[in-house]
Amino acid sequence: MRTPDDMQALARAIKDWGSELGFQQVGIAGTNLDRDVAHLRDWLAKGQHGTMDYMARHGDKREQPDRLVPGTLRVISVRMDYGSGGDDEAWAALADGNRAYVARYALGRDYHKVLRKRLQRLADRIAAEAGPFGYRVFVDSAPVLERALARDAGLGWIGKHSCLINRHGGSWFFLGELFTDLPLPVDEPASAHCGTCRRCIDICPTGAIVAPYRVDARRCISYLTIELRGAIPEQLRPLIGNRVFGCDDCQLICPWNKFAVRSPEPDFRVRHGLDRAGLVELFGWSEQEFLQRTEGSAIRRTGYEGWLRNLAVALGNAPTSPEVLSALASRRDHPSELVREHVAWALSRHHGARKAAEVDERG
Repeated sequence: MRTPDDMQALARAIKDWGSELGFQQVGIAGTNLDRDVAHLRDWLAKGQHGTMDYMARHGDKREQPDRLVPGTLRVISVRMDYGSGGDDEAWAALADGNRAYVARYALGRDYHKVLRKRLQRLADRIAAEAGPFGYRVFVDSAPVLERALARDAGLGWIGKHSCLINRHGGSWFFLGELFTDLPLPVDEPASAHCGTCRRCIDICPTGAIVAPYRVDARRCISYLTIELRGAIPEQLRPLIGNRVFGCDDCQLICPWNKFAVRSPEPDFRVRHGLDRAGLVELFGWSEQEFLQRTEGSAIRRTGYEGWLRNLAVALGNAPTSPEVLSALASRRDHPSELVREHVAWALSRHHGARKAAEVDERG
């Protein structure tokens, strides 16, 4: 029979093993999420989840971890840094209308696979030490309120932009969970330290952070360029700029990220020069090239059609040049109606800009 002292010792060991596996922090939370349920239900009731219908499914399981995995008593929450330390370079990419901006988390290997394997190794280590136990690994793979659980495990607080913030590590990190039936001692929840700061709210390109701690996904560039499968609302396209997969503005501006540490994880290093790639170059990828160069990457989620859609919008926002116009014209008759519509919009933007310039020249 496991005693409370046994559980205390096991909890300490779990944190040590997590550190050995490359996690920057490991914490343990209970399963009561009552204080987050009302916020989630109101967000869903207002339709602010957009077309992400999966957010509304399995409500009781999302709200109650022990219903998602019967027998769950504790949640072991982990964080793994992915920050590149190159915030200046990120700002430079955003300022260059001819370059493509890819969210920093998607520049390397797909984090889902990396964290899932490490969490499984952690579970194996626990079983080797404590004997067989009930558990399940999650990395964005089920209805889990991961930020609330991470907060309760002491990993950080939920910021006004809805990302988790750690006072010693900023917000450039991934989260993963190990649901377990072990009665481990829980950690103290993290306290909030956003204060009166509202930089993330003010900088959001599309005004998606509609109130502190409230993001309307229907306006969020990450949602529009990744989760949305249809046409991007026309009124939002000019605001997307050159962001072709996700958006980091709210994290780049956050003062707590001055404490973020460059990740030593090889899997999160930039692949295929995506941190410096040009829009015209990426728009020229064939579907085969897209599949080849995004193998093992989170970018695969948007699909080739969505990738071209996003790039067409960014090219529509780029400075007018023969190269940009030629690239867009090359996809004018693309088999996908979605791509054709966004290409037509982009071309109309450049033709409109030319006409306006001609009028200005004539005085």
